[in-house]
Amino acid sequence: MTKQKKINTWVKLSLELGPIILFFAGYSKIKDQQFEIFGNTYAGFIVATALFIPLILISTGVLWKLTGKLSRMQLMTAILVVVFGGLGIWFNDDSFFKMKPTILYVMFAGTLAYGLLRGESYLQYVMDDAVPLQQEGWMIFTKRLAIFFALLAITNELIWRNMSTDAWVNFKTFGLTSVMFVFFMSQMKLFNKYAVDEKTSGKTDA
Repeated sequence: MTKQKKINTWVKLSLELGPIILFFAGYSKIKDQQFEIFGNTYAGFIVATALFIPLILISTGVLWKLTGKLSRMQLMTAILVVVFGGLGIWFNDDSFFKMKPTILYVMFAGTLAYGLLRGESYLQYVMDDAVPLQQEGWMIFTKRLAIFFALLAITNELIWRNMSTDAWVNFKTFGLTSVMFVFFMSQMKLFNKYAVDEKTSGKTDA
């Protein structure tokens, strides 16, 4: 089994956030332009997205090379970017890109909710290596995240259907990152109470 190597925190952060920042910078420069490629006309937004796909693959590959391992979440993110980004370019319609987060959040919320109905936490399979929790902790966290994803889906729909493309890009690039950060920080009490510990014998509510 390949051992995971430790890398500098700033290097890791740059590889994870770099492609997003570069996408925003590229979009800001070419958003009002039209590009003729292989006889088709593409808006700047779609071209910026097309450039984002190899960037995320390169950064993911470098991260794997440096650490010797990719988390399930990192791998899933790369696959989703390629699949949905590729479909958006194929359809050549920016509405698809704007709807993509809604589709993903509804899928995530629905999948997590289905697991909860079966008494399971599918989230544990994806994140157990990053956030080891007791079973009860996983069930609580999964329920909260399912609700969170459902709210994000509603928010995304309200923004892209009622606001400008610039507003939506700002929301997706910076707003979502900030909201995600705040959400996970708000779960620290839960993480601490249900953290897997050899000395932990009981479980308490968060």
